[in-house]
Amino acid sequence: MQLSETEGIEGKTFVVTGGLGFVGSALCLELIRRDAREVRAFDLRPSSPFSPPLHDKGVLCIQGYPFQFPIFLTFLTPQPKPNSLFLCTGDVRRKEDVERALRGADCVFHLAAFGMSGKEMLQFGRVDEVNINGTCHVLDACLDLGITRLVYCSTYNVVFGGQQIINGNETLPYFPIDHHSDPYGRSKSIAEQLVLKNNARPLKNKSGNLYTCAIRPAAIYGPAEDRHLPRIVTMAKLGLLLFRIGDQTVKSDWLFVDNLVHALILASMGLLDDNPSQAKRPVAAGQAYFISDGSPVNSFEFLQPLLRSLDYELPQTTLTVDRALVLGRICSAVYTILYPLLNRWWLPQPFILPSEVHKVGVTHYFSYLKAKQEIGYVPMVSSREGMALTISYWQQRKRATLDGPTIFAWLFCVIGMISLFCGAFLPDIGIVFFLRATCLFVFRSMLVTRLVFLLATIAHIAEAIYAWHLAQRVDPSNAIGWFWQTFALGMFSLRLLLKRART
Repeated sequence: MQLSETEGIEGKTFVVTGGLGFVGSALCLELIRRDAREVRAFDLRPSSPFSPPLHDKGVLCIQGYPFQFPIFLTFLTPQPKPNSLFLCTGDVRRKEDVERALRGADCVFHLAAFGMSGKEMLQFGRVDEVNINGTCHVLDACLDLGITRLVYCSTYNVVFGGQQIINGNETLPYFPIDHHSDPYGRSKSIAEQLVLKNNARPLKNKSGNLYTCAIRPAAIYGPAEDRHLPRIVTMAKLGLLLFRIGDQTVKSDWLFVDNLVHALILASMGLLDDNPSQAKRPVAAGQAYFISDGSPVNSFEFLQPLLRSLDYELPQTTLTVDRALVLGRICSAVYTILYPLLNRWWLPQPFILPSEVHKVGVTHYFSYLKAKQEIGYVPMVSSREGMALTISYWQQRKRATLDGPTIFAWLFCVIGMISLFCGAFLPDIGIVFFLRATCLFVFRSMLVTRLVFLLATIAHIAEAIYAWHLAQRVDPSNAIGWFWQTFALGMFSLRLLLKRART
């Protein structure tokens, strides 16, 4: 497929569902760069961590879309201008919101999804509502409103469910719906099949047909990625990356965000029905494409440079897939019991879930040869370049935030100081009796026990004051945080600040 960079983009109107997400915002910016007349980022949120670059391009937030208002109110609403970027706030689960956002569009990129990782994966009802019902609403709106192109962002999981796949391709059958270990893979599989089965359906205004295709990306990474890497880095920071899963021969694909954006845009071009070389048959119509960096690698080896650059420990021990699955099922069962609390911010992410065991512990990688032959996809950024950019981002992010020790240091200091206080000053009631007995066994007398507690408290206060003064010079934006963290943890915190001061 030989097309120019702006073929099918220049002067056209696009809607990106999930447009305030990591991939969605990058796609919006690239469409504007390629001279799209108008891009609408349709998202449930009015803002996100990815909003700043969109605002820099003049993104305008509106509820619904201007021409849904009565004609006598249109002068109060922002009117589209060339190369405009709009944020349409709404819920993909609400058909009327979807119709408002999509009206007048030439092409839709359906990226909105829920349940990709962590606690979200266990919210079964919402996963189906967003991924299946939301996709149905997008399909209906495209057919009702005369939109001719729909690109669906799918996933490897539509064909993968824990079985080994080596250099797979698009001829692989869908993984059985009832055998998926998580609702995300099952719902995305159903949604993709709906999208592809609606390919070439006549539009209701009889102006042509709706052409659809699906992009199946590998695990996505890049600067500011907000689903996988923050969770992995946080676990490494807390010292909770306790083991690898599977042996070192296990390989899987990764995908840099710019490569995914490039593939999505190529897919939209592949749905153009006015390509003479294809006799008006869109080359991508009804097709699915695996997309990756083209460099299968062990996930732990892939992440190793990132974690080492942040001075975090890597797991040395290895757990077999079978044993990891037992642990994943236990975590899944516990969090299923806690289902009503899954949306609470204070509930931590589960340690690991069964589908995540499969992703890192079982070999599964695919060829992008079909995408290369039919829509011209080749990775624009190599894995090495992509990881270098990601490392640079995380190093800057670490320097800008409060660093801290592992969770074991927190437990040692906090529980130790509380136990020492209880043993030294509280009456012998309940557990205090055992704490006091332990203190007397170690320090031999109550006088020494109380003296040790007072000296430890004075040391923590002195270290906290010193940390605050040092942070005023080294990390002023987090000076208060360094004070309180050092007050709680003493030298465990102060040594990290001293290390930052030396670098």
